[in-house]
Parts: sequence; C-alpha cells; structure tokens
Amino acid sequence: MARLRSPLLLALGLAALAVVVQALLVPLFAAPATHLAPRDLPVAVAGPAPAAADLAGRLAAAGPGAFAVTTLPDAAAADRALRNREVYAAWVLGPAGVSLHTAPAASPTVAALLAEASARLGDGRPVPVTEVVPADPDDPRGAGFAAGFLPLALSGMLAGALLVLLVPGRAARLAGLLGYAALAGLAGVAVLHGWLGILGGDPLAEAGAIGLLALAVAGAVTGLGALLGRPGVGLGALLVFLVGNPLSAVAAAPELLPQPWGTVGQWLPLGAGGTLLRSVAFFGGAGSGRSLAVLAGYALAGLALVLAARRRGAAAPGAG
Repeated sequence: MARLRSPLLLALGLAALAVVVQALLVPLFAAPATHLAPRDLPVAVAGPAPAAADLAGRLAAAGPGAFAVTTLPDAAAADRALRNREVYAAWVLGPAGVSLHTAPAASPTVAALLAEASARLGDGRPVPVTEVVPADPDDPRGAGFAAGFLPLALSGMLAGALLVLLVPGRAARLAGLLGYAALAGLAGVAVLHGWLGILGGDPLAEAGAIGLLALAVAGAVTGLGALLGRPGVGLGALLVFLVGNPLSAVAAAPELLPQPWGTVGQWLPLGAGGTLLRSVAFFGGAGSGRSLAVLAGYALAGLALVLAARRRGAAAPGAG
C-alpha cells in the first residue's frame, strides 16, 4: 500500500507544482503585453524655443510620466536624433504647424501609437507624419522581426542544453559554443536578411549580432549547466527564456512595459539581443553600446563557467 501511495503522492505533488508554475508564468507573459503604455519614452520637440517649450509642456500635461522630452532647434537636429536612436519620435514645429517625425524601425508599435496620439496636438487638423527611419518594407509592422527572433532564443537554449547533456569535456564544449555561434550568425542572416528580407542593414554586422546573441544564450545555459549540472540547465532556461522573453520587448519597446521590468529586460540576453539587432539592421549600429556590452558579458561569463567547472569539481555528469 505504501508503494502505491508514494507514486500517487509524487504525481499529485508534480501536478500541483505544474499549476503553481502556470500561475506564475501566465501573468509574467500576459501582464507586460496588456499594460503597454509610454513610460519615460524618449521623444523630442523641435522648433523655436518658446513654441517648443510650450509643446513640451502640453505633452507632459497630457501624459504625466509618459514622455522624456528633449527640445531641439530644428527638424535637421530632430532627424539626427532619430537616426542615432536617441529618441523614438519628434514633433517638429514649422510654418505650416506641427508634424511628426518617426523611426518605425526602432518600434513600429511606438510609431503607430504616437501617430494616433498626435491627432490631439493638431488642433483638429491632421498631423503629417514623416518616417525618417522606416521599417523594412517587407515587414512594416515588425511582426516578422519579432516572430523570427524567438527561434534564435529557442535554438540557443537547445544548443546550450545539448552541449551540457551530451558533450563531455571543456575543450569540446567551448568548440561547440563557438562553432554554434558562428553558424547561427550565418544561418540567421541568410534567412532573415537574404530569404525573408526583414532586415535591411549590413549582412556581416547582422550576422555578428545574431552570432553574439547565440553565444550569449547558449553560453549562459552551457556555463550554468557545466557548473551546476542539470539544475543549471533549468536555471539557464529560466533566465534566458521564461523570464527574458516576456521582458524583452522585441515586439514593442522597453519603455512601453511596466517598470522596472522594461529596464530589467534590457539587461537579459533576449532584450539586449533585440536592441542590438535593430540597431545594426536599421541604424548603422547607433545606440547599440549597452546591448553589445550586455551580450558580450553573458557570452564571456558562460565561457568562463565552462572553463571553471572542472577545476571546481562541479561539472555535469559525464564532463571531462
């Protein structure tokens, strides 16, 4: 009887654990998506100082805490700020009234949201919109970019887990990580840029960004797995995907997520990877400094953990 009861209790315990995990994951994935709104979103107002200051004040009053407004002297300065990824949009004051300059390549969601909101600033007149940095014409809403980004995370997580579970030895795992990153970068740019046409930058730079993301994701999973064994693989998957994916804001923008989660997401591999890939694909690398450093940090930390695991005697079973 005790033997029958023990498996039954284990099964019920596992079922309860799965429900608890479900209860935690559903709001983690759903809450950010259902609470999208500007939160200190970087924007600019360009034009003569008194009028620009007045419009900046109107923006602040219309949405307290929604915008971080920078005032600029003219449309040329506003367009430079957009191309440098310093702002998502700029309201430009000219003789004909207010116009909106946007960078849909940074976030089609933000560009559409601000175009809709601008109707309230035109005093009943339509506000003309100029796309200074447009999204790729084959992916104007950014849906392809967001959907194509998810497999990069999943394949990196899978590669990291397989290297821990099936490959013994530090040298072999390091070779596997570096080889995977190189091939993932080449394959990713071949599909996303060459085949689907949803990236529009320098293919070599895009391949480098995808490869670095792959190394950061796989390296984190492999490194933690090499150090802690199977629990480390689970911890890596939790960090990279279960937490990192809903906070990555790849389909929106980090400033649209509830804070501090939008900021936290940019310090995780997927959020940093999305920002880096957008920067190199549409902005010539502008605004990529922090995301590049974050991904490099994860990649180096993962490689270091693989090297350190044997010395500490904590490598996964089968490690050499």
